[in-house]
This record gives sequence, structure tokens and C-alpha cells, in this order.
Amino acid sequence: MSATPGRPLVSRRTFLAAAAAGLTGCSSTSTTAKQQGVTLTFTWWGNDDRAARTREAVKLFEQANPGLTVRTSNAEFGAYVQKLATQAAGGGIPDVAQLDYRQISQYAGGGALLPLDPFIKDGTIRTSEFDQGFLRTGTFAGTQYALPQGRGITGYAYDSALYAEAGVPAPRPSWTWDDFEETNKAIAALGLKAPDGRPVRGANDGGGNEDIFEVWLRSRGGQLYAEQKRIAFTEDDLTEFWTYFDRMRREGAIAAAEDTAQAGSTETSPMIRRLTAADFTWDAPFPGYVTMLGGSIRFAPVPTTGGHAGSYFKPSMLLGIGAHTEHPEEAARLIDFLLNDRRAGAAQGFTRSTPPNRLIAADVATTLEGPELETYRYAQTMEKYGMDAPPTAPPSGDVAVQTAFGRIYQRVMFEMSTPRQAAREFIDEANRELRS
Repeated sequence: MSATPGRPLVSRRTFLAAAAAGLTGCSSTSTTAKQQGVTLTFTWWGNDDRAARTREAVKLFEQANPGLTVRTSNAEFGAYVQKLATQAAGGGIPDVAQLDYRQISQYAGGGALLPLDPFIKDGTIRTSEFDQGFLRTGTFAGTQYALPQGRGITGYAYDSALYAEAGVPAPRPSWTWDDFEETNKAIAALGLKAPDGRPVRGANDGGGNEDIFEVWLRSRGGQLYAEQKRIAFTEDDLTEFWTYFDRMRREGAIAAAEDTAQAGSTETSPMIRRLTAADFTWDAPFPGYVTMLGGSIRFAPVPTTGGHAGSYFKPSMLLGIGAHTEHPEEAARLIDFLLNDRRAGAAQGFTRSTPPNRLIAADVATTLEGPELETYRYAQTMEKYGMDAPPTAPPSGDVAVQTAFGRIYQRVMFEMSTPRQAAREFIDEANRELRS
């Protein structure tokens, strides 16, 4: 949501308070006269487990900071995004807000977020145990506006029992998009039937997933965006990607168009409905696949191009400070506590993927088991295998571009458009959106 033209959202007083902050780098355990009676607002999205764990971490922060209260709220993702946009347009987002990677440019560019560089510089927010390349995911125009709260990575959930039955090997970090296609054909060739009597196919259709397209591009040395106002790929690039998935769907190797179109969430995806043997997903939601489908479900790498991995560590979500906050120092201290205090790390666990603080991640990893431990080891495996550095936060128009990506691909799925016609339509729409 853009700011009103000519009206900056960040007040001079707020900037001065941030610049003058003089707190030490350790977690706060003392009470200052300034924080007596201060109440911060903190909001996030997520399930009940994340909510309970986050509130536990907040209570620890309040105990360490007598006189400072944090009023919390959370919601499911769709409702959260809408409410945050309304708050940004109506006078300001909460003191501390959980943000999606795609929202950073939108809110930073619109003046809804407070720059964090002064707090990092004076040690109020510590980043020494963060990967410095990973920190750039929360930057806009060279300024740090948000800090990653979790380190996520794309992956591939698959049914190892069906893979074994089809005689195909378990995916390895170096497997390719050609291997992926042959694997899907082998699964489909088993002739298995889903609970509703329809054939089981190899995988969900990833053609409408912009995240997978980005991995595809990066595995070929490309990227989604060249700058805030311009995409970095060509019509030929997208045509090749959509032709690839269109061909597999026509051959019956991946999910049928109607099943993909009906998938509004993980719970309604073809894999969860046992119509496919695999699905592209992120590490954070992967344990849900195991819960719903059983212990044969494993987590594997996304295919590569000639061994070049396109995956990268992406913030599962980030924390930012609302530009209108009346308590910037206290808000910064809350962020530091949530990200760097080991007690808070233990309370939150891996509910937002791997903690970005390396020491806390190592601590919490000792308590993991089952699918959570599998995803943690997967991230370590990919880090050793080698991946390119993550890009900066996508442009503010990316949310609309992502929506258009899935919508226009549906025209390909239902054979209303060829991959090239759809690619040309998408690029025209994306360029208009980014320039607006």
C-alpha cells in the first residue's frame, strides 16, 4: 500500500529516537524509567502451535523487562495480510510486525517501516550470529528494514514407498529436471488408484508456482528480477518452463488441471488427497505432510540443471518495526530478544523454520526429531552442496505478479492458451505492474 504522495510516514522524532538509541548489545534485563508503563503491540500469522510458542517467548521478554508489556495478536495468513494492509493505509502497522518476504519492498517503499540500521549499528539488535548474505533479504534500497525470523528453503515432499515401488531412486541434491520428469512418468506407469478411484500421478503441477519458476531460473543462472521495476527473464524462459509442465500434464505424469485448480491450500493439494506421490513445498510446512500422510513421506531437494541448484535460503518470515511506533527502542529490544535470546529460541523452536541465529539453531536442533530433524539436516546438506546467495527482497509489485503467474498458467492448464501465448501475456502484465 503506497503512502500518501508528499507525506512521509516516518516522523522526525522517530528517526531521531532510533538514531540516538544507546542500548547495549546484550538482552535487556534491567528496567529503565523510560519503559515504565510502556505497552508494545506485536502481531504475526501462523497456526496454534506457533502462537503458543511465540506468546511463551513474549512472556520471557516481559519477565526480563519489568514495566514493559507486549500486547499480541495473530491470525491465519490471508486475513493477516489484509489486516496489515489496512493498518498501513490507516495510520500505521503495529510496533513489531511479522512480515512476508514479498511485503518488505511494499511497506519499506511506502514508508510504513522504520529503518533498523541505527539499532544494528549501536548493538540494540545483534546480527553477528546471522549469515550476512542472508540479512540482505530484509533490505530495500540499501537499507535494512526487517530481519529474518526463520531460514527456510524450498524442497520436495515425496512418498518414499511409492518411489520404491516404481523402482526410482530417492532424489539427491544433484538430481535434474530430466530426472524429475522420468520419475513422474514411472510413478504414473504403476497404474495405482487414489481413494476416489482416479489414477495416481507423479507429482503436483508446479507450473503455476512462481517460487518453483524462480528455482528453475536460478538453476540456469537466471533470476526473477533485474531491479525493482524490471523482470530479468525472457518470454523464451517462461515458455520453456510452462511447456515442460504442460507436456507432463498432457502425458498424465502430473496432476490433472481440475485437481490443481481446486488446491487452495496444502490440505487440499493433490498429494494430500493421495492423487500424486510428491509436491513442491517449503521446509516449514513439510511436517504437516507427514502428519496427514504417514511416515513414508520424505523431504528432498528441488531438481537442478546439470547439478546447479537453484534453491536458496529464504526468510520464512521477517520482523519489522512500524514507522509510527512511539517506542522504537523497546520495539528493537523485543526483536533482538526474539531473535537472539536462547530462552526465546528454545520457546519458539523451529515453528518458523531454522532460527537465523546460528547458535540458537544449533541449540534447538539437539531437541528435534522426526520430520523437523529431517528438514534441519536437509538444510545442512544443501548448505554443504552449495547454493547461490539469496536475492534482495522482491519489488513491491511482486504480490500482484505472483497472483498473475498462477492465474495465467491456468489458461495453459485448461488448454485455453499455448505456453508461449500465456508467457507473452504474463510478461506484458508483469511489466505493467512493476512500472505502476
